[in-house]
Amino acid sequence: MDRARTFRTRIDFDSGEYRKLAEGQYPEALFITCSDSRVIPALITGARPGEIFELRNAGNIVPPYGRPGASGEAATIEYALEVLGVQDIVVCGHSHCGAMGALKSGDDLSALPGVDAWLRIARPELTSVLETAPDDPSLPEVSQGNVVNQLAALRSYPGVRQRLDTGRLRLHGWYYEVDTGFVYELGDDGDFRVHAA
Repeated sequence: MDRARTFRTRIDFDSGEYRKLAEGQYPEALFITCSDSRVIPALITGARPGEIFELRNAGNIVPPYGRPGASGEAATIEYALEVLGVQDIVVCGHSHCGAMGALKSGDDLSALPGVDAWLRIARPELTSVLETAPDDPSLPEVSQGNVVNQLAALRSYPGVRQRLDTGRLRLHGWYYEVDTGFVYELGDDGDFRVHAA
């Protein structure tokens, strides 16, 4: 709270950079990641204010297109494409993910019905990975498999498909290692590799 109260004194709001932000936002990418407090998109990417549009939720889950009811995820994806015109979407999973850990361990989530209902969206597509992944607390196979599945869910959105077909959109799968800072990128061959420095 104290840092929020002193924010104005720590930032040069008289600079042209912040005045330009008041005119509108023109982010380069939509960054879909977990709401985990250890995953900070601007810190990972070095982005400045206004450069990335963020969508964060438990487990960086993208509900498939057409699910009944309102969805903040669907609204954010739609807005990023139709209004902001982003040309890149990054789905970034991470190590030591609590959501993926709950799926892997099969935890009883009856005391957390909202979490349970939310994770049910990702569970079916991860079944084979959940059964075969080793019991590793960093959960790389599960989190990376989830990134692949969420990219597939993104492709179910008509606006995403249309832009992919016309070359106006690129999808990227990333895996961030919390304890090392390494960022792995999904290659065309389906493997995750560390970004070259």
